[in-house]
Amino acid sequence: MSLNAWIHAARLRTLPLAAAATLCGCLLAALQQALHWPTALLTIATAVALQIFSNLANDYGDAQNGADSAGRQGPPRMVASGRISRRTMQKGLVISAGLCCLLGLALLATALPTLAQSSGTDWLVWLLLGATALAAAYGYTAGRKPYGYIGFGDVAVFVFFGWLAVLGSEYLHTGRLNADSWLPASAMGLWCTMVLNLNNMRDIEHDWISGKRTLAARLGLPRAKHYHRALAAIAAVCWSVWLARYVHGFSWLVLQVFMLAATFVHLNLLNNTPSSLELDKLLPQWSITVLAWVMVLALFI
Repeated sequence: MSLNAWIHAARLRTLPLAAAATLCGCLLAALQQALHWPTALLTIATAVALQIFSNLANDYGDAQNGADSAGRQGPPRMVASGRISRRTMQKGLVISAGLCCLLGLALLATALPTLAQSSGTDWLVWLLLGATALAAAYGYTAGRKPYGYIGFGDVAVFVFFGWLAVLGSEYLHTGRLNADSWLPASAMGLWCTMVLNLNNMRDIEHDWISGKRTLAARLGLPRAKHYHRALAAIAAVCWSVWLARYVHGFSWLVLQVFMLAATFVHLNLLNNTPSSLELDKLLPQWSITVLAWVMVLALFI
């Protein structure tokens, strides 16, 4: 076991996605002149820590359930390959979960006192949401009945990376939910679901053999690609409607062209990748594209 093995298990290429979702929420708060930098930094740090915990749990859970056997494609898994023992990974999960809790508590202690209408109820709600996020991250592939094995991973990603990450980040700055923010929150959730779908399309054959019934495995590769295009199209509509309400003139044109071009290029790459095994290269590309979009959005609004 080495530091390099833990870096592989943390799957650094997935972290831009966690940062992008919370950054989007911070950006929505900035539009309302409510950005609080300590809250923003702790929100991003907590989201990244949760993503690392989720990745470690995924490595552990798939090995535990036999989904990471020798025929699996994609980056090597540390527990299944023996580079990290199950017992050591269990300890790593405890430490990672503890870090998530510490960062989450620091975030709430920083954010909630700054909100005009904060109360004990806010603490209770956010503690429950944090516990739910940890449980969902672990239960995706680990535990007795991992929900990722019966096709509910897409719903979880949409809710936690979209609605909770974006709207939650915004709320911790503003103390309220903006009705219009459901559009970018839903769009981010759909984009993040596309990343999971790419992962599941890549593993579609092996997952089916190992009994992992992801939505992509249930659909089959051709229909999973149609599903992917539908996610992209709905996300584009959400962004277009939101941009029309909040951005005007040249900035609107730049952002609209950037968003549509990024979507078109990605779908074109998908169309030109006939084999499920070749889809792995699209994963980091799309994750970075999502983060780049949020950064470009910040520059032009």
